[in-house]
Amino acid sequence: MPATAAAGKEAPATRFAKDQLKAFIERIERLEEEKKATSDDIRDVYAEAKGTGFDTKALRTIVRLRKLDTDERREQQEVLDTYLHALGMAN
Repeated sequence: MPATAAAGKEAPATRFAKDQLKAFIERIERLEEEKKATSDDIRDVYAEAKGTGFDTKALRTIVRLRKLDTDERREQQEVLDTYLHALGMAN
């Protein structure tokens, strides 16, 4: 039996699974495109900030720290201070 004839006689469950798989793939592809667009927008904002004279490394650190809750941020700072002190780098 030719492939096209076999495809036309697929079981409904098989056809549903293929359609569902295709829908998942297409959704993922759309989200990947949106993610790239968002990443490009973020890069543009950092470039704009840099052009205005801001230190983008510091901005990235602040953005990362703002994602943490207060206790996590405090704990990370204490660990960093401990390490800096152990290395003789603390004031």
